[in-house]
Amino acid sequence: MLRLALQGMRTRWVTFIGSFIALALGVGLIATTGLALAATFAAPDRGPERFAKAPVVVQTSALIRARTPIGERTQRIPHPDPVPAAVSAKLAALGPVVEDRTFPVSGPGLSEDTVGHPWSVAALTPYRLTSGRAPSAPGEAVATADGPPAGTTLRAATGTGTGTGTGTGTGTEQVTIVGTVASAGFESALFFTDAEAARISPAIDAVAVTAPADRVRAAVGGGFDVLTGDDRRRADPDPDRDKEALVSVNALLGTAAGVTGFVSVFVVASTFSFAVAQRRREFGLLRTAGATPAQVRRMVFTEAFVIGVLASAAGCRLGATGAPRLAAWMVDAEIAPPWFRIGEQTWPLHTAFWTGLFVALAGVVVSSWRAGRVGPTEALRESAVDSRAMPLSRWLIGSAVLATGLGLLALALADNPGDLLKRKTYITQPMLLIVGFAVFAPVLIRPLTRLLTWLPARLPGALAMLARENASAGVRRTAAVAAPVVITVALAASLMGTTATISAAKATEAREQITADYIATAGGNGRALPAEFVQRARAVPGVPGVHISPTRSSAVVVMEEGTALVSSEAKAVDPAAHAAVSHLPVVAGRFTDLDDDGIVVNEEWLTTKVGSRVSVWLGDGREVSLRIVAVLSTGTGSNGVYLTPRNAPNAPVDRVDIAFSPGTDPATAAAALHSAAQATGVRLLTGDQWIQAHYPRSDKNTRLGLWMILGIALVYTGIALANTLMMATSDRARDLAALRLTGATKAQVLRLVAAEALLVVAAGTILGTLVAGVNLLGVWSALGLLDASSAVVIPWTTIAAVTATTALLATTASILPASLTLRTRPIEQVLC
Repeated sequence: MLRLALQGMRTRWVTFIGSFIALALGVGLIATTGLALAATFAAPDRGPERFAKAPVVVQTSALIRARTPIGERTQRIPHPDPVPAAVSAKLAALGPVVEDRTFPVSGPGLSEDTVGHPWSVAALTPYRLTSGRAPSAPGEAVATADGPPAGTTLRAATGTGTGTGTGTGTGTEQVTIVGTVASAGFESALFFTDAEAARISPAIDAVAVTAPADRVRAAVGGGFDVLTGDDRRRADPDPDRDKEALVSVNALLGTAAGVTGFVSVFVVASTFSFAVAQRRREFGLLRTAGATPAQVRRMVFTEAFVIGVLASAAGCRLGATGAPRLAAWMVDAEIAPPWFRIGEQTWPLHTAFWTGLFVALAGVVVSSWRAGRVGPTEALRESAVDSRAMPLSRWLIGSAVLATGLGLLALALADNPGDLLKRKTYITQPMLLIVGFAVFAPVLIRPLTRLLTWLPARLPGALAMLARENASAGVRRTAAVAAPVVITVALAASLMGTTATISAAKATEAREQITADYIATAGGNGRALPAEFVQRARAVPGVPGVHISPTRSSAVVVMEEGTALVSSEAKAVDPAAHAAVSHLPVVAGRFTDLDDDGIVVNEEWLTTKVGSRVSVWLGDGREVSLRIVAVLSTGTGSNGVYLTPRNAPNAPVDRVDIAFSPGTDPATAAAALHSAAQATGVRLLTGDQWIQAHYPRSDKNTRLGLWMILGIALVYTGIALANTLMMATSDRARDLAALRLTGATKAQVLRLVAAEALLVVAAGTILGTLVAGVNLLGVWSALGLLDASSAVVIPWTTIAAVTATTALLATTASILPASLTLRTRPIEQVLC
């Protein structure tokens, strides 16, 4: 049987090469994304950075610890309390101490994330002077190498911006750079004298002490972290940034692996099934010669096994070569952190290999079973025309898959519409619908092709009529060619349309909520805004009245169902001031009832009854019981929790919304605000400008990630489309020769082949657009249920570009093999 299978493979090498290419590329994609995904499971081991030379570091505990029936749960808090001066004094009795203070610094020539430190803490990194000298007087500073050079004088805004007494908010000062240090790579910093840093920010963030760790623990007691060894990294700025960076990369690659795995498996199974269906005449001859159904099936499985082993091995080699290149591209595109590399894991290669082999064998199960069941005469009679496009098993499978896809969509709309707005959901949601429509392609293709050719077939000439009849007669071939088109168009339209629709809904929601004339931020995410700007904004000259609402970004942690600590973003505002600059979607209670004993939640919370009390941990780790005073609609997910400033201690002001009262001269007020913003290094935008800057565009990583996922799928399905068409066209040598013998010229035959390819692409595009339309309708319905209605954004440009590309590929992949076939004399093709 193996010898017979190998002889058949040598004779029909075009068909088997096509199957080999499809499978090798599919396994290669699975291996590539699998290796990249495996590299995200562990962050690199890094030692301490800012306090690498500090023996012991003490800071207030930044973790919430809660006991649950399934063990202790922890959650990091954003704004722990500073180290009390009394504790620092105790530590000073044990040995030399260095007090660290960190505060934002902004100004011309400084990066958005520049921070200030006392000079004494520089030796703990260690930072070494590369030019100039150490600061010795107020107004002097040393900069890291990525900052301004020595000798530069600039106006810098300093201060924590908390406005709570923990920082003086000294405002704008003239700073002279008297020296520089080599950059450590994890921060841009200015180092002031210790006395100047203490004046700017009296709060002590951490204390480095030279003393035995056990004596330090005994001195500080509970509520503090005493860090030694590698644990000192927890005192570094953003110590979890490596893990957090991998979380987003893991989510992206996990989604990419799912999409590419789905596309690969589907296309490979379709290609193998089509390759078997092409050989019905050969099977009929074998049955006539005395082969039993079992022998036919064993031969087909043997061929699939041989191709599966060879192609899967080749695909693993492609994956091992392609994974480092994918990782390098992600680093260059800033999707992944600079240190991201492919590890030494081999399990993705094993997974890809056995997946490829399984798909190869599974792809021929139904077709080989059907080929073995028919009798010799029936097989020869059916070899020319597909009289029955779909067996009962395919009807049942297609119905089950389509019903499951539509059922899950309906269930999500009924139970939790917000899930449909999440990236993993709206990327993977269309897959079942794509499979369902593609399984029914043999049934749907015939009426579609007849509809598309209805008018052209009535025009003079036989081209459209022949294209229609050929597509209808070879419906399995047509469906196999249309499958990659359906996947390509459906994925492209669904991904781009869904993200555009959700972004448009977010923009609409923001326009409805923001009524401020201007919005001021410090640039960075959660970066403190200088207190001087708020003071100057409140004193805008010549204005009858101005509403100013400073916002502090914090977080609250709640225990859900007694087992999980869940963190939610929170904004601390003055309710009356914020109500004057915004219009929040309150569905229960009153926002202005917010006080120090209250909290505003959204509909996603487990408890949403106004007047009920909820136990939460605040941003500094304190556990309090707060009364729900209002509930906001869920919307697109941006409506979070609101507190009063008293319940967000240590959180800096990072945004200020400003609205002018009636009678205010807009030009005068705007000029004063812009002057204050320029003097303090604040970014000031009008409400419309702020919305345009943040909406409807998604962030860079999301856009690049989607294009990466879509690009991988499009490239593969494009190659699969060309591969399948070449297989199909090369198998029609006798049909093309018969056309030549009836008087058709070579040019007419090639035009017919091209017309058939374009007809299949058009039918596949319609099916793919229909799948995308169902998915977009689900997203639109979810937005409506969440009170975030928005028009559906149909990505016509993307659909047109994908359709044009597939049409070009299909035409080229059809004409080239047909041209080669037409070089042989027609009579030789018919008699062979």
